[in-house]
Amino acid sequence: MKKDIHPDYHEIDVKLTNGEVIQMKSTYGQKGDQLSLDIDPSVHPAWTGGGVHLMDSGGRVSRFKKKYSGLGF
Repeated sequence: MKKDIHPDYHEIDVKLTNGEVIQMKSTYGQKGDQLSLDIDPSVHPAWTGGGVHLMDSGGRVSRFKKKYSGLGF
């Protein structure tokens, strides 16, 4: 491998949205810097499972359910 082409990999403090601070390794900033997150796994719907809505704008889901209602859907 070539020398001096890779960024420094060091520990930083990551501040979650609830105020908790955890240490992680990263190439962000300098050793000991703090990264504050706006969105993290403790509050984002992609990880918590909340906020999932089925959008039926054209009635496609309704038509599908009506068409195949006899098959156990």
